Amino acid sequence: MPDVDPSRSPIPLSASQEAQVREIYHKNVRNKCADEVRDFAACATNKTFTAPFVCRAQRRAMNTCMIQFATQAEQDAARAEWFATRDLRRRERELKEEKRKEQEKFHKEWWGLDENGKRILNKGPRKEGEGEK
Repeated sequence: MPDVDPSRSPIPLSASQEAQVREIYHKNVRNKCADEVRDFAACATNKTFTAPFVCRAQRRAMNTCMIQFATQAEQDAARAEWFATRDLRRRERELKEEKRKEQEKFHKEWWGLDENGKRILNKGPRKEGEGEK
């Protein structure tokens, strides 16, 4: 079977999956331009409406860097990264669900609840002195 590029895969992704790919893409571009972003943020700190004027050089450097790395190749790399980490995310979801079920079971045992969440009344024999004043 030939090596298929997942970014060119005919399998359409859902809107939430595309959003995850875009998040990876933006994170990668921001990481490549971290110095420029940091310089602009440092300049814009404690400035309000004057930031675009005072920090024009830093803003232009940041935007130039982002445009330089915001390419189709970077989008393809983000999509490939998303497909590569798909099994890891699935396993994390499974572990999270197992933990949630364990916590729910513990909660029901602790509070004496049945499967529907109703309190189980203990009508066993009373001990001496229990309930007396």
